[in-house]
Amino acid sequence: MTFLDSIKNEFDVEEVDVKTYSPLTLAFIGDCVFDLVIRTIVVGRANRQPEKLHKLKANIVKAKTQADMVVALLPELTEEEEGYYRRGRNAHSYSTAKNATIGDYRKATGFEALLGFLYLTNQNDRILELTKLGLERVEISI
Repeated sequence: MTFLDSIKNEFDVEEVDVKTYSPLTLAFIGDCVFDLVIRTIVVGRANRQPEKLHKLKANIVKAKTQADMVVALLPELTEEEEGYYRRGRNAHSYSTAKNATIGDYRKATGFEALLGFLYLTNQNDRILELTKLGLERVEISI
């Protein structure tokens, strides 16, 4: 049983067709998924003070890095994955990132929507595969 399945069972969350979710809803959960993956890597690689862990994590989960990662990953995405990325990228959000261009913010939102889709469809291995490949391609070492 996956973590998602455990959450749904424990809290009696109904199954919902992921296609019915707005791209911004997918990005909302995808943001958390990416943050958790990166936090897990950072903590697993070094037992440091929380402020140092936060700095390391923040440098990776920022919109600019996510935008760079997704651009590097585009050739690897399936047609379906690319569709979820585009939906997220093209969604009209009422907020923007503090330290990113609008273009980078939209690409990052698309990346997060893709990760949200993958998470909600229990494609955890694909999340990790894309994260690892993205980090390698933009030359981010943790």
